[in-house]
Amino acid sequence: MPLLDHLARAVWLVPALPLLAVVVTAARVLLGRAMGDAAEPLTARLASLAAFGGLALLLAIDALSLVHGAPGHLRLGHWFGNGHWFGNGHWFGNGNWFGNGNWEATFSFMLDTLSLSLGTLTALIGWLVTRFSANYLHREAGFHRFFIALGFFLAGIQFVLLAGNGLLAFVGWEMCGISSFLLIGYAWQRPVATGNALFAFVTNRAGDAGFLLALGLAAAWLGGFEWTALSRAREISVVNDRLLVIGFVIAALAKSAQLPFSAWITRALEGPTPSSAIFYGAVMVHAGVYLLLRLEPLLVQVPDVMLGLVIAGTLTAIYAWLCGLVQTDVKSALIFAVVFQVALMFVAIGLGWTTLALVHLCLHAGWRIWQFLLAPSWLAITRERPPPPPAWLRNNQLLYTIAVQRFWLDKLAHTLLVEPTQAFSRDVRGLEEHFIDHAIGQPGRGKVLHHDRPLVLVDGLPGRLLAKVSDSLQHIEYRLLLRGKGGAAERLLHRAGAYLRTVEGLLEQPRYLMMAVMATFVVIL
Repeated sequence: MPLLDHLARAVWLVPALPLLAVVVTAARVLLGRAMGDAAEPLTARLASLAAFGGLALLLAIDALSLVHGAPGHLRLGHWFGNGHWFGNGHWFGNGNWFGNGNWEATFSFMLDTLSLSLGTLTALIGWLVTRFSANYLHREAGFHRFFIALGFFLAGIQFVLLAGNGLLAFVGWEMCGISSFLLIGYAWQRPVATGNALFAFVTNRAGDAGFLLALGLAAAWLGGFEWTALSRAREISVVNDRLLVIGFVIAALAKSAQLPFSAWITRALEGPTPSSAIFYGAVMVHAGVYLLLRLEPLLVQVPDVMLGLVIAGTLTAIYAWLCGLVQTDVKSALIFAVVFQVALMFVAIGLGWTTLALVHLCLHAGWRIWQFLLAPSWLAITRERPPPPPAWLRNNQLLYTIAVQRFWLDKLAHTLLVEPTQAFSRDVRGLEEHFIDHAIGQPGRGKVLHHDRPLVLVDGLPGRLLAKVSDSLQHIEYRLLLRGKGGAAERLLHRAGAYLRTVEGLLEQPRYLMMAVMATFVVIL
């Protein structure tokens, strides 16, 4: 159907509209036009219209897809690479040869049942959270900064869900990570907020490394990053297939806070409640589940990896269940409930129940967004104290301590990931302060090179070299020109000047001027 085809090819607007709102809001902030209460409605309105525009477009595509079928994989343009043909591999019937050596990246989107359902649900949640945040963050110092980060996230998560290839999905994956870091550290004046943002950021980089590994292997073995190519990876060996899947599984485990990467998600609650709701309650925490659902054709070829998903999901569910029983605040209890439910989705995928996992994901996202947005009012609604842990847990001192300490995963992750990163940063800063600054200098920190010239300040190797050159030039000037009221150099210059004035006087006479003109014509002709 032509209308469906046109709407499907306009799907790039779904992530582009929030990015456009981000650019406009950022420009207003930089130009000083986003100050005071009067500037808040326009920022909130831009973000809301962008989110609603993407939702409306996806709903139109959904409606037509119900009648005419989903558009499927759409390639909108070539990004980079070597074109359409890839080596001397096997022909798959879609116009590409997949072999070794060459690869390309494209701007492509996948509009099938999985992407359209999750993309539409995410667009709806994003629009609701945007509307909620306009009132919740009224008169906050970082009001505009919040909507810039939120719009950046809405664009990134739609790239993840709608991308037709792994590389474009990875771009959205990183956009979500950056916006998550910015919103966890929303109150950047507080060391706890910035420390928690660093903790979450560093932990998730391990998952990003797995994603990059898988993309590199896909480029080497399959000749591209398209999801359609990955779904037909039966041409490669089982060992290669296993390595490829493991890279994506590591990325999924980290992004969805499954063991051994579970510790970061509790620290991520440091951000404002709307960001906690959309990031860790409803949307981004499910990105790992979506990635595994997208890679179902790859997973079914490696049953041992699927067994590993069952084990990881089961252990994470036990961990989240025990830790959730001893929590005393609403958001912490909710986040462990989220981790528990996501762990069950991993178990379902490992058992091959992907349809159940998808339905579970959609229902869970809708339920959790309501709970997280209601969290600040929870105590006023219930007017009751949190229930104590069950008696069997309180009476088991060892198990109770393990649950309270959250299995010491926070300390372990801090020791293995955060502390090495901080140590590396301190070493780099020390190198800069004790070597680089001394070598190249710092503005405003110069030292007097000669006591008889206190106004001449130098710093660093370039400054010292420049001072040496200046001294040499001054010495030459003094020796040749200034000593003895000019010296030999001045006399030579005066004599050369007299000769030049004589020549100029001759050229000004008409006969010599005409001779010069005629000589010029002779040379030209």
